[in-house]
Amino acid sequence: MNSVFEIFKIGIGPSSSHTMGPMKAAKCFFEHLKTLNDLESTDSHPALLVELFGSLASTGLGHGTDKAIILGLLGEDPETINVDTIDSLLKSVRIDPHITLGDQTSVSFMLPDAIRFRKGKLLPGHSNGMRFSLSEGEHTLSEKIYYSVGGGFIVEADAQGGIPQIQPIESDESQMSFPYAFTSAEELLSLCTKYNLTIARLCLENECSHHAAEKVNSHIQSIWEVMQKTIQRGCTTVGLLPGRLEVPRRAPMLFEQLNRRKLGDQLTALDWVNLWAIATNEENAAGGKIITAPTNGAAGIIPAVLSYYDRFHQPLEIGTLREFFLTATAIGSLYKRNASISGAEVGCQGEVGVACSMAAAGLAAIMGGSIQQVENAAEIGMEHNLGLTCDPIAGLVQIPCIERNAMGATKAISAARLALQGTGSHKVSLDKVIATMRRTGKDMKTKYKETSRGGLAVNAVDC
Repeated sequence: MNSVFEIFKIGIGPSSSHTMGPMKAAKCFFEHLKTLNDLESTDSHPALLVELFGSLASTGLGHGTDKAIILGLLGEDPETINVDTIDSLLKSVRIDPHITLGDQTSVSFMLPDAIRFRKGKLLPGHSNGMRFSLSEGEHTLSEKIYYSVGGGFIVEADAQGGIPQIQPIESDESQMSFPYAFTSAEELLSLCTKYNLTIARLCLENECSHHAAEKVNSHIQSIWEVMQKTIQRGCTTVGLLPGRLEVPRRAPMLFEQLNRRKLGDQLTALDWVNLWAIATNEENAAGGKIITAPTNGAAGIIPAVLSYYDRFHQPLEIGTLREFFLTATAIGSLYKRNASISGAEVGCQGEVGVACSMAAAGLAAIMGGSIQQVENAAEIGMEHNLGLTCDPIAGLVQIPCIERNAMGATKAISAARLALQGTGSHKVSLDKVIATMRRTGKDMKTKYKETSRGGLAVNAVDC
């Protein structure tokens, strides 16, 4: 299972798979190069080459993958980077085409040739593949392959270039043992029933077997605060989103309209949910600070659903936040283990669909649902996102991605309310819908999985 520290992470937009993952991979290779002892003895500066494959090659420019890799090679991390310094850091490499590894050592990194987009080519392990190599003439000094597998997670390839059967290399949490470990929703519900625990309480016991409760609470409080700040920035920042589509930000206008609206419209709450989701994903599209929930492309759904509860039910406190986020973590962990949260692997059902399922479960839990109703809410949330394709126009996380988060948030609220009106008994289990999602993603044509070669990406070219 995964920890709340893994599923919900601070990062930058616009994509967890195409921005955060590549930045982490580049930083890993940067740290690896610093350990090589023979670089100082070379006669000239060795040359660094980065090759992008599969989905990264197809939509990497639109997602800022090249920029993310440069930042990672400069030693920057998506969680700690100051977004206000990004432009100056990128400019510094274009002025002086070298990457400094230490006081006396540097390698050549001559743009644009140092980053190559191998369109139409795949590495064997995953559709989001990257190869980093350092060479001196014809001699390769070091080479590594990494895969960005969704949600900002990366793995290093095995000797054959495939994905080894291990957890992501940047994660210590996934390799921990937990007192209430589970690999399926059936096991999760069985443990909850056996020990008379809610899903959130079971997950808290697991978290507290490795972290102090105060640390868990602090992380949950911090991710909620970042989500709120992201919404605030999205509601107040005007202008065009980056990229050739020149999409205008809509959240400030929607925010102003809602604040002027007179009371009485029974669907006003729905309009606020749409606003909060759009505000978040416009900030993501602009490369701002974001919380993976569980990915950047689907980052607006959970903040919008939580904001809905906070405004239209009762103010959120740490106990309620903990109940929501730990329940959502349990659900997200099941998708990550038994299917995928990568749009490049299974389409947008793995991003917006998973976020919708997680949000529905979390909302059902904090509204007093039983463990069976919570599981039912999660199942409904995914069942009606099955087959959702990932087809961003121009490779930008803008159209249809921003509006898709608004729709995902409203679906999550409907799923939770439907589940709470039932007994928890239902025909299709969460495990079955996760298995269906995985098989659907496997059957889905590659052009509908974050390549911008199908769907809206080719049928709306006038955008």
